[in-house]
Amino acid sequence: MDRARRKEILVGAEDFLEIRTGGYYYVDKTGLIRDLIQKKGKVTLFTRPRRFGKSLNMSMLKAFFEYGCSPQVFEGLEIARETELCEKYMGKYPVISISLKDICADSYPTARRMLIKTIKEEAGRQKKRMDRKMLGKEEQEALASLLTENMDDADIYSSLRSLTGLLEEYYGQKAIILIDEYDVPLAKASEHGYYDQMAFLIRSLFGQALKTNDSLEFAVLTGCLRISKESIFTGLNNLKVFSLTNRRFSQYFGFTDQEVRELLEYYGCAHCYGAVREWYDGYQFGSTNVYCPWDVLNYCDSFYGEGEEMPQNYWINTSGNDIICTFIQMSEKSFARHEMEQLAAGGAVAKEIHQDLTYRDLYSSMENMWSILLATGYLTSRGQAGDGRLSLAIPNKEVQEIFVRQLIQYFQEAVQKDGAAMEAFCTAVQEGDAAEVERRFQAYLRKTVSIHDYSVRNRLKENFYHGILLGFLSFKEGWTVASNRETGEGYSDIVIVIEEESTGIIIEVKYPQSGDLEAACQEALGQIGQMRYGKFLRDQGIQTIFKYGIACWKKRCRVVLEKELR
Repeated sequence: MDRARRKEILVGAEDFLEIRTGGYYYVDKTGLIRDLIQKKGKVTLFTRPRRFGKSLNMSMLKAFFEYGCSPQVFEGLEIARETELCEKYMGKYPVISISLKDICADSYPTARRMLIKTIKEEAGRQKKRMDRKMLGKEEQEALASLLTENMDDADIYSSLRSLTGLLEEYYGQKAIILIDEYDVPLAKASEHGYYDQMAFLIRSLFGQALKTNDSLEFAVLTGCLRISKESIFTGLNNLKVFSLTNRRFSQYFGFTDQEVRELLEYYGCAHCYGAVREWYDGYQFGSTNVYCPWDVLNYCDSFYGEGEEMPQNYWINTSGNDIICTFIQMSEKSFARHEMEQLAAGGAVAKEIHQDLTYRDLYSSMENMWSILLATGYLTSRGQAGDGRLSLAIPNKEVQEIFVRQLIQYFQEAVQKDGAAMEAFCTAVQEGDAAEVERRFQAYLRKTVSIHDYSVRNRLKENFYHGILLGFLSFKEGWTVASNRETGEGYSDIVIVIEEESTGIIIEVKYPQSGDLEAACQEALGQIGQMRYGKFLRDQGIQTIFKYGIACWKKRCRVVLEKELR
Protein backbone atom coordinates (compact mmCIF):
# COMPACT_ATOMS: atom_id res chain seq x y z
CA MET A 1 0.00 0.00 0.00
CA ASP A 2 1.13 3.53 -0.81
CA ARG A 3 2.72 5.03 2.30
CA ALA A 4 0.66 8.23 1.95
CA ARG A 5 -2.59 6.21 2.03
CA ARG A 6 -1.82 4.20 5.15
CA LYS A 7 -3.70 5.04 8.31
CA GLU A 8 -1.68 6.62 11.09
CA ILE A 9 -1.22 4.90 14.45
CA LEU A 10 -2.44 6.89 17.43
CA VAL A 11 -0.12 5.42 20.06
CA GLY A 12 -1.55 5.45 23.58
CA ALA A 13 -5.07 6.43 22.48
CA GLU A 14 -7.82 5.17 24.79
CA ASP A 15 -10.77 6.95 23.15
CA PHE A 16 -12.56 4.66 20.69
CA LEU A 17 -14.43 7.50 18.99
CA GLU A 18 -11.22 9.50 18.50
CA ILE A 19 -9.58 6.56 16.75
CA ARG A 20 -12.57 5.75 14.55
CA THR A 21 -13.60 9.27 13.59
CA GLY A 22 -9.98 10.32 13.09
CA GLY A 23 -9.32 7.51 10.63
CA TYR A 24 -6.56 5.89 12.69
CA TYR A 25 -5.63 2.21 12.55
CA TYR A 26 -7.85 0.12 14.83
CA VAL A 27 -7.50 -3.54 15.72
CA ASP A 28 -11.10 -4.76 15.80
CA LYS A 29 -12.15 -5.91 19.27
CA THR A 30 -15.87 -5.24 18.84
CA GLY A 31 -16.62 -8.96 19.15
CA LEU A 32 -16.37 -8.26 22.88
CA ILE A 33 -19.69 -6.40 22.64
CA ARG A 34 -21.49 -9.42 21.18
CA ASP A 35 -20.00 -11.86 23.66
CA LEU A 36 -20.68 -9.54 26.59
CA ILE A 37 -24.36 -9.23 25.63
CA GLN A 38 -24.76 -12.95 25.08
CA LYS A 39 -22.84 -14.07 28.16
CA LYS A 40 -22.92 -11.09 30.48
CA GLY A 41 -23.62 -11.14 34.17
CA LYS A 42 -25.07 -8.33 36.20
CA VAL A 43 -21.56 -7.18 37.14
CA THR A 44 -18.51 -8.27 35.13
CA LEU A 45 -14.88 -7.68 36.10
CA PHE A 46 -12.01 -8.06 33.63
CA THR A 47 -8.49 -8.18 35.07
CA ARG A 48 -5.48 -7.71 32.80
CA PRO A 49 -1.98 -6.17 33.05
CA ARG A 50 -1.45 -2.54 32.11
CA ARG A 51 -1.22 -1.61 28.43
CA PHE A 52 -3.39 -4.48 27.19
CA GLY A 53 -6.34 -2.44 25.93
CA LYS A 54 -8.66 -2.35 28.94
CA SER A 55 -9.43 1.37 28.74
CA LEU A 56 -9.92 1.34 24.97
CA ASN A 57 -12.36 -1.54 25.26
CA MET A 58 -14.32 0.32 27.93
CA SER A 59 -14.46 3.35 25.66
CA MET A 60 -15.74 1.09 22.89
CA LEU A 61 -18.52 -0.25 25.11
CA LYS A 62 -19.55 3.27 26.03
CA ALA A 63 -19.62 4.34 22.37
CA PHE A 64 -21.80 1.37 21.41
CA PHE A 65 -24.40 1.33 24.16
CA GLU A 66 -24.85 5.02 24.94
CA TYR A 67 -27.71 7.08 23.57
CA GLY A 68 -26.62 9.05 20.53
CA CYS A 69 -24.38 6.30 19.15
CA SER A 70 -23.52 6.79 15.49
CA PRO A 71 -23.81 3.49 13.58
CA GLN A 72 -21.27 4.80 11.06
CA VAL A 73 -18.55 4.56 13.73
CA PHE A 74 -18.95 0.78 13.75
CA GLU A 75 -19.21 0.29 9.98
CA GLY A 76 -16.89 -2.43 8.73
CA LEU A 77 -16.28 -3.81 12.19
CA GLU A 78 -17.22 -7.27 13.44
CA ILE A 79 -20.13 -6.10 15.57
CA ALA A 80 -21.80 -4.43 12.57
CA ARG A 81 -22.47 -7.89 11.10
CA GLU A 82 -24.70 -8.66 14.11
CA THR A 83 -27.63 -6.68 12.70
CA GLU A 84 -30.34 -7.91 15.10
CA LEU A 85 -28.12 -7.32 18.09
CA CYS A 86 -27.21 -3.82 16.91
CA GLU A 87 -30.85 -2.93 16.37
CA LYS A 88 -31.72 -4.06 19.89
CA TYR A 89 -28.77 -2.68 21.86
CA MET A 90 -26.84 -0.04 19.93
CA GLY A 91 -27.45 3.44 21.33
CA LYS A 92 -30.26 2.28 23.62
CA TYR A 93 -28.89 2.99 27.11
CA PRO A 94 -27.76 5.76 29.41
CA VAL A 95 -24.14 4.96 30.28
CA ILE A 96 -22.20 6.08 33.34
CA SER A 97 -18.50 5.89 32.52
CA ILE A 98 -15.77 6.71 35.04
CA SER A 99 -12.08 5.93 35.28
CA LEU A 100 -10.29 5.71 38.62
CA LYS A 101 -6.80 5.44 37.15
CA ASP A 102 -5.90 9.05 37.97
CA ILE A 103 -6.74 8.77 41.66
CA CYS A 104 -3.09 8.51 42.66
CA ALA A 105 -2.80 10.45 45.92
CA ASP A 106 -0.36 10.30 48.82
CA SER A 107 -3.08 10.93 51.42
CA TYR A 108 -6.67 9.89 52.01
CA PRO A 109 -8.16 13.43 52.00
CA THR A 110 -6.59 14.11 48.60
CA ALA A 111 -7.74 10.77 47.19
CA ARG A 112 -11.26 11.41 48.51
CA ARG A 113 -11.38 14.82 46.83
CA MET A 114 -10.14 13.30 43.58
CA LEU A 115 -12.89 10.67 43.68
CA ILE A 116 -15.51 13.36 44.26
CA LYS A 117 -14.13 15.30 41.30
CA THR A 118 -14.38 12.18 39.09
CA ILE A 119 -18.00 11.61 40.09
CA LYS A 120 -18.79 15.31 39.63
CA GLU A 121 -17.31 15.35 36.11
CA GLU A 122 -19.44 12.38 35.05
CA ALA A 123 -22.57 13.92 36.58
CA GLY A 124 -21.76 17.11 34.67
CA ARG A 125 -21.41 15.14 31.43
CA GLN A 126 -24.81 13.56 31.99
CA LYS A 127 -26.36 16.96 32.76
CA LYS A 128 -25.23 18.32 29.41
CA ARG A 129 -27.02 15.45 27.67
CA MET A 130 -30.30 16.10 29.43
CA ASP A 131 -33.02 18.65 28.72
CA ARG A 132 -33.36 20.57 31.97
CA LYS A 133 -37.01 21.28 31.24
CA MET A 134 -37.78 17.56 31.38
CA LEU A 135 -36.34 17.20 34.88
CA GLY A 136 -38.61 17.59 37.88
CA LYS A 137 -37.65 19.72 40.83
CA GLU A 138 -36.55 16.73 42.92
CA GLU A 139 -34.45 15.36 40.06
CA GLN A 140 -32.81 18.74 39.52
CA GLU A 141 -31.93 18.95 43.22
CA ALA A 142 -30.60 15.40 43.22
CA LEU A 143 -28.44 16.14 40.17
CA ALA A 144 -27.19 19.37 41.74
CA SER A 145 -26.05 17.40 44.80
CA LEU A 146 -23.77 15.38 42.52
CA LEU A 147 -22.21 18.51 41.05
CA THR A 148 -20.78 19.83 44.30
CA GLU A 149 -17.32 19.25 45.69
CA ASN A 150 -18.66 19.31 49.25
CA MET A 151 -20.08 15.80 49.35
CA ASP A 152 -20.07 14.08 52.70
CA ASP A 153 -19.30 10.36 52.93
CA ALA A 154 -22.94 9.35 52.64
CA ASP A 155 -23.27 11.38 49.43
CA ILE A 156 -20.22 9.66 47.94
CA TYR A 157 -21.49 6.20 48.85
CA SER A 158 -24.85 6.80 47.15
CA SER A 159 -23.60 8.93 44.23
CA LEU A 160 -23.50 6.34 41.44
CA ARG A 161 -26.70 4.70 42.63
CA SER A 162 -28.42 8.10 42.66
CA LEU A 163 -27.15 8.89 39.18
CA THR A 164 -28.50 5.61 37.77
CA GLY A 165 -31.88 6.41 39.33
CA LEU A 166 -31.91 9.87 37.75
CA LEU A 167 -31.00 8.45 34.35
CA GLU A 168 -33.70 5.80 34.51
CA GLU A 169 -36.24 8.44 35.50
CA TYR A 170 -35.19 10.66 32.61
CA TYR A 171 -34.75 8.06 29.84
CA GLY A 172 -37.16 5.39 31.02
CA GLN A 173 -34.32 2.90 30.70
CA LYS A 174 -31.99 1.30 33.23
CA ALA A 175 -28.38 2.49 33.11
CA ILE A 176 -25.08 0.78 32.37
CA ILE A 177 -22.10 1.51 34.65
CA LEU A 178 -18.53 1.26 33.34
CA ILE A 179 -15.71 1.61 35.89
CA ASP A 180 -12.18 1.50 34.48
CA GLU A 181 -9.07 0.73 36.57
CA TYR A 182 -11.11 0.25 39.72
CA ASP A 183 -8.14 -0.88 41.82
CA VAL A 184 -5.70 2.00 41.18
CA PRO A 185 -6.91 4.02 44.22
CA LEU A 186 -6.46 0.93 46.37
CA ALA A 187 -2.94 0.33 45.12
CA LYS A 188 -1.95 3.91 45.91
CA ALA A 189 -3.69 3.76 49.29
CA SER A 190 -1.75 0.62 50.19
CA GLU A 191 1.49 2.29 49.10
CA HIS A 192 0.88 5.41 51.21
CA GLY A 193 -0.69 3.90 54.31
CA TYR A 194 -4.42 4.70 54.09
CA TYR A 195 -5.69 1.43 52.64
CA ASP A 196 -8.42 0.74 55.24
CA GLN A 197 -10.03 4.15 54.68
CA MET A 198 -9.90 3.86 50.90
CA ALA A 199 -11.13 0.27 50.89
CA PHE A 200 -14.15 1.25 53.00
CA LEU A 201 -14.92 4.17 50.69
CA ILE A 202 -14.71 2.10 47.50
CA ARG A 203 -16.60 -0.82 49.07
CA SER A 204 -19.43 1.48 50.14
CA LEU A 205 -19.58 3.16 46.71
CA PHE A 206 -19.63 -0.15 44.86
CA GLY A 207 -22.02 -1.75 47.31
CA GLN A 208 -24.77 0.78 46.66
CA ALA A 209 -24.14 1.12 42.92
CA LEU A 210 -23.73 -2.54 42.01
CA LYS A 211 -25.71 -4.49 44.59
CA THR A 212 -29.54 -4.55 44.56
CA ASN A 213 -29.64 -1.41 42.40
CA ASP A 214 -32.98 -1.57 40.60
CA SER A 215 -31.86 1.12 38.12
CA LEU A 216 -28.81 -0.86 36.95
CA GLU A 217 -28.95 -2.76 33.65
CA PHE A 218 -25.44 -4.17 34.05
CA ALA A 219 -21.95 -3.04 34.99
CA VAL A 220 -18.44 -3.73 33.68
CA LEU A 221 -15.27 -3.09 35.66
CA THR A 222 -11.61 -3.45 34.74
CA GLY A 223 -8.47 -3.58 36.82
CA CYS A 224 -5.05 -5.11 37.12
CA LEU A 225 -5.72 -7.29 40.15
CA ARG A 226 -8.75 -9.10 41.43
CA ILE A 227 -9.31 -7.88 44.99
CA SER A 228 -10.97 -10.33 47.36
CA LYS A 229 -14.71 -10.10 47.87
CA GLU A 230 -14.19 -9.62 51.59
CA SER A 231 -12.17 -6.47 50.88
CA ILE A 232 -14.15 -4.63 48.19
CA PHE A 233 -17.01 -6.70 46.82
CA THR A 234 -18.60 -7.70 50.12
CA GLY A 235 -22.03 -9.16 49.55
CA LEU A 236 -21.81 -8.72 45.79
CA ASN A 237 -23.07 -12.14 44.77
CA ASN A 238 -23.77 -11.13 41.18
CA LEU A 239 -20.08 -10.57 40.28
CA LYS A 240 -18.48 -12.50 37.41
CA VAL A 241 -14.70 -12.26 37.24
CA PHE A 242 -12.74 -13.00 34.06
CA SER A 243 -9.06 -13.00 34.88
CA LEU A 244 -6.19 -13.78 32.55
CA THR A 245 -6.58 -17.48 33.31
CA ASN A 246 -10.15 -17.63 31.95
CA ARG A 247 -10.78 -18.73 28.37
CA ARG A 248 -13.90 -16.62 27.84
CA PHE A 249 -13.14 -13.16 26.42
CA SER A 250 -9.42 -14.04 26.28
CA GLN A 251 -8.94 -12.84 22.68
CA TYR A 252 -10.20 -9.32 23.34
CA PHE A 253 -7.32 -8.02 25.46
CA GLY A 254 -3.97 -7.92 23.68
CA PHE A 255 -3.29 -8.72 20.01
CA THR A 256 -3.59 -12.21 18.61
CA ASP A 257 -0.96 -13.59 16.26
CA GLN A 258 -3.21 -13.05 13.24
CA GLU A 259 -3.88 -9.45 14.22
CA VAL A 260 -0.15 -8.79 14.53
CA ARG A 261 0.59 -10.37 11.15
CA GLU A 262 -2.04 -8.15 9.53
CA LEU A 263 -0.69 -5.07 11.31
CA LEU A 264 2.89 -5.74 10.21
CA GLU A 265 1.80 -6.44 6.65
CA TYR A 266 -0.20 -3.21 6.54
CA TYR A 267 2.79 -1.12 7.60
CA GLY A 268 5.25 -2.86 5.33
CA CYS A 269 7.25 -4.64 8.00
CA ALA A 270 6.02 -8.22 7.66
CA HIS A 271 9.67 -9.29 7.42
CA CYS A 272 10.08 -8.21 11.07
CA TYR A 273 7.50 -10.73 12.31
CA GLY A 274 10.09 -13.03 13.89
CA ALA A 275 11.68 -10.27 15.94
CA VAL A 276 8.32 -8.83 17.00
CA ARG A 277 7.14 -12.26 18.10
CA GLU A 278 10.32 -12.91 20.06
CA TRP A 279 10.13 -9.57 21.86
CA TYR A 280 6.41 -8.92 22.42
CA ASP A 281 4.53 -12.24 22.17
CA GLY A 282 4.40 -14.95 24.80
CA TYR A 283 1.44 -14.00 26.98
CA GLN A 284 -1.23 -16.60 27.52
CA PHE A 285 -4.71 -15.37 28.46
CA GLY A 286 -6.95 -18.36 28.93
CA SER A 287 -6.32 -20.48 25.84
CA THR A 288 -5.22 -17.54 23.67
CA ASN A 289 -1.64 -16.51 22.99
CA VAL A 290 -1.38 -12.72 22.77
CA TYR A 291 1.12 -9.92 22.20
CA CYS A 292 1.36 -6.75 24.25
CA PRO A 293 -0.47 -4.21 22.02
CA TRP A 294 1.41 -1.21 23.43
CA ASP A 295 4.70 -2.66 22.22
CA VAL A 296 3.50 -3.77 18.81
CA LEU A 297 1.90 -0.41 18.04
CA ASN A 298 4.99 1.48 19.18
CA TYR A 299 7.18 -0.75 17.05
CA CYS A 300 5.03 -0.28 13.93
CA ASP A 301 4.84 3.45 14.53
CA SER A 302 8.63 3.63 14.86
CA PHE A 303 9.17 1.54 11.75
CA TYR A 304 6.63 3.51 9.75
CA GLY A 305 8.07 6.86 10.83
CA GLU A 306 11.79 6.16 11.08
CA GLY A 307 12.38 2.88 9.30
CA GLU A 308 13.58 1.48 12.63
CA GLU A 309 13.68 -2.32 12.62
CA MET A 310 15.37 -3.14 15.95
CA PRO A 311 12.80 -3.98 18.66
CA GLN A 312 12.99 -1.83 21.76
CA ASN A 313 11.77 -2.11 25.31
CA TYR A 314 8.69 0.14 25.28
CA TRP A 315 6.77 -1.38 28.21
CA ILE A 316 9.43 -0.60 30.81
CA ASN A 317 8.87 3.14 30.35
CA THR A 318 5.11 3.05 31.03
CA SER A 319 5.50 2.85 34.80
CA GLY A 320 7.92 1.88 37.51
CA ASN A 321 9.09 -1.68 38.01
CA ASP A 322 8.99 -1.71 41.81
CA ILE A 323 7.33 -5.12 41.77
CA ILE A 324 10.46 -6.68 40.29
CA CYS A 325 12.68 -4.92 42.82
CA THR A 326 10.53 -6.24 45.68
CA PHE A 327 10.55 -9.73 44.19
CA ILE A 328 14.34 -9.73 43.91
CA GLN A 329 14.77 -8.53 47.48
CA MET A 330 12.36 -11.13 48.86
CA SER A 331 13.83 -13.93 46.76
CA GLU A 332 17.31 -13.26 48.14
CA LYS A 333 16.03 -14.34 51.55
CA SER A 334 14.36 -17.54 50.41
CA PHE A 335 14.63 -20.53 48.14
CA ALA A 336 13.02 -18.38 45.44
CA ARG A 337 16.49 -17.10 44.48
CA HIS A 338 17.04 -20.40 42.68
CA GLU A 339 13.62 -20.12 41.05
CA MET A 340 14.33 -16.56 39.96
CA GLU A 341 17.50 -17.86 38.33
CA GLN A 342 15.41 -20.42 36.45
CA LEU A 343 13.12 -17.68 35.19
CA ALA A 344 15.96 -15.39 34.12
CA ALA A 345 17.43 -18.36 32.25
CA GLY A 346 14.23 -18.87 30.27
CA GLY A 347 12.83 -21.69 32.39
CA ALA A 348 9.52 -22.12 34.20
CA VAL A 349 8.42 -22.66 37.80
CA ALA A 350 5.26 -24.35 39.06
CA LYS A 351 3.24 -22.25 41.51
CA GLU A 352 -0.18 -22.10 43.09
CA ILE A 353 -1.91 -18.86 42.12
CA HIS A 354 -4.14 -16.94 44.52
CA GLN A 355 -6.73 -14.96 42.60
CA ASP A 356 -8.36 -13.37 45.66
CA LEU A 357 -5.97 -11.08 47.51
CA THR A 358 -6.16 -7.82 49.36
CA TYR A 359 -3.57 -5.13 48.78
CA ARG A 360 -2.57 -5.51 52.40
CA ASP A 361 -1.53 -9.09 51.68
CA LEU A 362 0.24 -8.58 48.36
CA TYR A 363 3.80 -8.45 49.65
CA SER A 364 3.30 -10.49 52.81
CA SER A 365 4.82 -13.66 51.36
CA MET A 366 6.68 -15.04 48.38
CA GLU A 367 3.62 -17.19 47.62
CA ASN A 368 1.58 -14.04 46.98
CA MET A 369 4.38 -12.49 44.91
CA TRP A 370 3.94 -15.14 42.20
CA SER A 371 0.28 -14.18 41.85
CA ILE A 372 1.18 -10.47 41.57
CA LEU A 373 3.83 -11.09 38.92
CA LEU A 374 1.33 -13.10 36.88
CA ALA A 375 -1.46 -10.51 37.21
CA THR A 376 0.80 -7.60 36.28
CA GLY A 377 2.30 -9.24 33.18
CA TYR A 378 5.85 -9.86 34.39
CA LEU A 379 5.14 -13.58 34.25
CA THR A 380 2.69 -15.56 32.16
CA SER A 381 1.11 -18.99 32.29
CA ARG A 382 2.54 -21.87 30.31
CA GLY A 383 -0.36 -24.15 31.24
CA GLN A 384 -1.22 -26.42 34.14
CA ALA A 385 1.63 -27.97 36.07
CA GLY A 386 -0.49 -30.38 38.12
CA ASP A 387 -1.91 -30.25 41.66
CA GLY A 388 -3.79 -27.06 40.78
CA ARG A 389 -0.58 -25.17 40.05
CA LEU A 390 0.35 -23.16 36.99
CA SER A 391 3.62 -23.29 35.11
CA LEU A 392 4.92 -19.69 35.14
CA ALA A 393 7.56 -18.18 32.87
CA ILE A 394 8.83 -14.81 31.68
CA PRO A 395 6.73 -14.16 28.54
CA ASN A 396 9.25 -12.71 26.09
CA LYS A 397 12.60 -11.05 25.51
CA GLU A 398 11.35 -7.59 26.47
CA VAL A 399 10.28 -8.63 29.97
CA GLN A 400 13.36 -10.82 30.31
CA GLU A 401 15.51 -7.75 29.77
CA ILE A 402 13.52 -5.90 32.43
CA PHE A 403 14.31 -8.71 34.87
CA VAL A 404 18.00 -8.71 33.97
CA ARG A 405 18.34 -4.94 34.21
CA GLN A 406 16.68 -4.91 37.62
CA LEU A 407 19.00 -7.71 38.72
CA ILE A 408 21.99 -5.67 37.59
CA GLN A 409 20.79 -2.65 39.55
CA TYR A 410 20.01 -4.71 42.64
CA PHE A 411 23.35 -6.48 42.78
CA GLN A 412 25.21 -3.31 41.94
CA GLU A 413 23.69 -1.72 45.04
CA ALA A 414 23.97 -4.85 47.16
CA VAL A 415 27.69 -5.40 46.68
CA GLN A 416 28.50 -2.06 48.26
CA LYS A 417 26.99 -3.06 51.61
CA ASP A 418 29.99 -5.23 52.56
CA GLY A 419 32.67 -2.61 53.08
CA ALA A 420 35.46 -4.99 54.10
CA ALA A 421 34.95 -7.23 51.07
CA MET A 422 34.79 -4.23 48.75
CA GLU A 423 38.01 -2.80 50.17
CA ALA A 424 39.85 -6.10 49.75
CA PHE A 425 38.60 -6.50 46.19
CA CYS A 426 39.62 -2.97 45.19
CA THR A 427 43.05 -3.44 46.77
CA ALA A 428 43.61 -6.58 44.71
CA VAL A 429 42.58 -4.74 41.53
CA GLN A 430 44.91 -1.82 42.34
CA GLU A 431 47.87 -4.09 43.10
CA GLY A 432 47.42 -6.18 39.96
CA ASP A 433 46.66 -9.37 41.91
CA ALA A 434 44.60 -11.13 39.27
CA ALA A 435 44.32 -14.35 41.26
CA GLU A 436 42.84 -12.55 44.28
CA VAL A 437 40.48 -10.55 42.06
CA GLU A 438 39.31 -13.80 40.51
CA ARG A 439 38.92 -15.54 43.88
CA ARG A 440 36.83 -12.78 45.42
CA PHE A 441 34.69 -12.22 42.34
CA GLN A 442 34.11 -15.96 42.00
CA ALA A 443 33.04 -16.20 45.65
CA TYR A 444 30.48 -13.46 45.14
CA LEU A 445 29.10 -14.95 41.92
CA ARG A 446 28.31 -18.18 43.76
CA LYS A 447 25.85 -16.18 45.89
CA THR A 448 24.16 -14.31 43.02
CA VAL A 449 21.71 -15.18 40.30
CA SER A 450 23.45 -16.21 37.11
CA ILE A 451 22.36 -15.11 33.64
CA HIS A 452 22.95 -17.85 31.09
CA ASP A 453 19.91 -18.20 28.88
CA TYR A 454 20.89 -18.29 25.21
CA SER A 455 17.91 -16.15 24.21
CA VAL A 456 19.27 -13.22 26.23
CA ARG A 457 21.48 -11.00 24.13
CA ASN A 458 25.13 -11.67 24.87
CA ARG A 459 25.76 -7.99 25.50
CA LEU A 460 23.06 -7.99 28.17
CA LYS A 461 24.73 -10.94 29.90
CA GLU A 462 28.00 -9.05 29.87
CA ASN A 463 26.20 -6.02 31.27
CA PHE A 464 24.97 -8.12 34.18
CA TYR A 465 28.51 -8.95 35.32
CA HIS A 466 29.70 -5.51 34.28
CA GLY A 467 27.13 -4.02 36.66
CA ILE A 468 28.28 -6.15 39.59
CA LEU A 469 31.90 -5.13 38.96
CA LEU A 470 30.90 -1.47 38.90
CA GLY A 471 29.22 -1.96 42.25
CA PHE A 472 32.51 -3.25 43.65
CA LEU A 473 34.74 -0.63 42.07
CA SER A 474 32.52 2.40 42.78
CA PHE A 475 32.99 1.72 46.48
CA LYS A 476 36.53 3.10 46.53
CA GLU A 477 36.85 6.78 47.36
CA GLY A 478 39.37 8.77 45.38
CA TRP A 479 38.99 6.61 42.29
CA THR A 480 37.58 7.99 39.06
CA VAL A 481 35.47 5.17 37.64
CA ALA A 482 33.97 5.46 34.14
CA SER A 483 31.72 2.94 32.39
CA ASN A 484 31.48 2.50 28.61
CA ARG A 485 33.66 5.54 28.05
CA GLU A 486 35.13 6.41 24.68
CA THR A 487 38.84 5.62 24.87
CA GLY A 488 41.19 5.12 21.93
CA GLU A 489 39.17 3.86 19.01
CA GLY A 490 36.17 2.44 20.85
CA TYR A 491 34.31 2.19 24.13
CA SER A 492 35.93 0.29 26.96
CA ASP A 493 33.76 -1.41 29.56
CA ILE A 494 35.35 0.09 32.68
CA VAL A 495 38.18 2.59 33.06
CA ILE A 496 39.61 3.63 36.43
CA VAL A 497 42.07 6.41 37.13
CA ILE A 498 43.91 6.60 40.48
CA GLU A 499 45.58 10.00 40.31
CA GLU A 500 47.69 9.71 43.47
CA GLU A 501 49.27 6.46 42.28
CA SER A 502 49.47 7.50 38.61
CA THR A 503 47.70 4.20 37.92
CA GLY A 504 45.10 3.40 35.30
CA ILE A 505 42.95 0.29 35.10
CA ILE A 506 41.11 -0.97 32.02
CA ILE A 507 38.59 -3.81 32.36
CA GLU A 508 36.91 -5.59 29.46
CA VAL A 509 34.17 -8.11 30.31
CA LYS A 510 33.20 -11.05 28.11
CA TYR A 511 30.55 -13.77 28.29
CA PRO A 512 31.61 -16.76 26.16
CA GLN A 513 28.68 -18.81 24.90
CA SER A 514 30.96 -21.84 24.77
CA GLY A 515 32.04 -21.47 28.38
CA ASP A 516 35.73 -21.19 27.36
CA LEU A 517 36.77 -18.59 29.94
CA GLU A 518 40.46 -18.53 29.06
CA ALA A 519 39.84 -17.85 25.38
CA ALA A 520 37.36 -15.13 26.27
CA CYS A 521 39.91 -13.42 28.53
CA GLN A 522 42.45 -13.42 25.73
CA GLU A 523 39.81 -11.98 23.39
CA ALA A 524 39.14 -9.21 25.91
CA LEU A 525 42.83 -8.35 26.21
CA GLY A 526 43.18 -8.43 22.45
CA GLN A 527 40.30 -5.97 22.14
CA ILE A 528 41.95 -3.62 24.65
CA GLY A 529 45.10 -3.62 22.57
CA GLN A 530 43.50 -3.51 19.16
CA MET A 531 41.16 -0.65 20.05
CA ARG A 532 44.02 1.24 21.75
CA TYR A 533 42.07 1.76 24.97
CA GLY A 534 45.32 2.49 26.82
CA LYS A 535 46.08 5.56 24.70
CA PHE A 536 43.53 7.61 26.65
CA LEU A 537 45.40 6.89 29.89
CA ARG A 538 48.88 7.39 28.45
CA ASP A 539 47.80 10.77 27.08
CA GLN A 540 46.99 11.77 30.67
CA GLY A 541 50.48 10.87 31.82
CA ILE A 542 49.48 7.67 33.63
CA GLN A 543 52.61 5.66 34.46
CA THR A 544 51.18 2.23 35.25
CA ILE A 545 48.30 0.62 33.38
CA PHE A 546 46.64 -2.64 34.43
CA LYS A 547 44.63 -4.31 31.65
CA TYR A 548 42.13 -6.89 32.89
CA GLY A 549 40.35 -9.40 30.71
CA ILE A 550 37.48 -10.82 32.77
CA ALA A 551 35.31 -13.64 31.45
CA CYS A 552 32.13 -14.83 33.18
CA TRP A 553 29.95 -17.82 32.43
CA LYS A 554 27.06 -18.66 34.73
CA LYS A 555 28.64 -18.53 38.20
CA ARG A 556 32.23 -19.00 37.08
CA CYS A 557 34.78 -16.39 36.18
CA ARG A 558 38.39 -16.08 34.97
CA VAL A 559 40.61 -13.02 35.36
CA VAL A 560 43.75 -12.44 33.25
CA LEU A 561 46.05 -9.42 33.63
CA GLU A 562 48.48 -7.55 31.42
CA LYS A 563 50.61 -4.82 32.96
CA GLU A 564 51.99 -1.88 31.02
CA LEU A 565 54.68 0.43 32.41
CA ARG A 566 55.48 3.78 30.82
